[in-house]
Amino acid sequence: MVLARFNCHPETLAAAVSRFRKKKILVLGDVMLDRFVWGSVSRISPEAPVPVVEIQKETTCLGGAANVAANIRALDGEPFPLAIVGNDTEGEQLRSEFRGIGAAMGGIFVDKGRMTSVKTRIIAHQQQVCRTDREDRTPLTPELQQKIVDWFRAHVAAVDAVIVSDYAKGLISTSLLKKILPMARSAQKVVCVDPKLKNLAAYRPATVITPNLAEAERAAGMSIGDEKSLVRAGRKIIQQTGIDHLLVTRGEHGMVLFEADFKVTRIPTLAREVFDVTGAGDTVISTLALGLVSGLSILEAAILSNIAAGIVVGKLGTASVTPNELLSRILAQISDRQS
Repeated sequence: MVLARFNCHPETLAAAVSRFRKKKILVLGDVMLDRFVWGSVSRISPEAPVPVVEIQKETTCLGGAANVAANIRALDGEPFPLAIVGNDTEGEQLRSEFRGIGAAMGGIFVDKGRMTSVKTRIIAHQQQVCRTDREDRTPLTPELQQKIVDWFRAHVAAVDAVIVSDYAKGLISTSLLKKILPMARSAQKVVCVDPKLKNLAAYRPATVITPNLAEAERAAGMSIGDEKSLVRAGRKIIQQTGIDHLLVTRGEHGMVLFEADFKVTRIPTLAREVFDVTGAGDTVISTLALGLVSGLSILEAAILSNIAAGIVVGKLGTASVTPNELLSRILAQISDRQS
């Protein structure tokens, strides 16, 4: 049984999932619209050696930090997005998608000089053919940054946790972090960060930071090619940044949790089939934050987020996980223990 090796009881995880309901999570980050163009390929273009995709339908959904909010809602939590959109059709579509999941709308600000970030994925025969990005990475104006800070100050006391979802699209900056993170600490809130800045110390004093392998390499300033170098890199980051917890996500290889006392815990993937990793990091940080505010230890919350990631990578496109799906996987662990 997978959970037994960590002395992690499935009943504890199941009880935490039942407490997700109505937990309030403030999501500060770069929102974007995910557009999917679905079709089929039956020939190669005579103009260039590329497939011709015959379009059958188009769909849109919340992406980036907006997908974090969608994951929180899917898990029965209450998302409070704090973000910037452009004054364009895509920005209005994003706001419409937010209203569709019942997210609080007061923290969605419009920047008239910015285009809304859009990722368009072309899918043929259940496989991604290519992706196009439309985005503006211009830093926020001082006036917009102050609006973000003021809204954060007014609402941080009322939420259970804060997620910083950094996609490097201009919202998150060192100057903004220096203003909002001390407020979160003073309010004694759990802070979970999905980073993009090379200097992870900029996110201090976060509760936990969740870089992927490439981001951990960049932060540590060293190549990670095996387990030993990963451990060296993780411990170097902990030492240099002074953060309490570092959770390095490794795709199909699972996760590794580093703690301030230099304890290292390897968590193997629980994915039954890896079909599409789009948005898996959003699922990880959403589940992690909800787990921490629902009574789980950092290791238990990491294990639960690993279970959630194992579910979402089995779905095509930007996806989320439901409490019932999580409970089903957890109950399977209980059944395995009893058999």
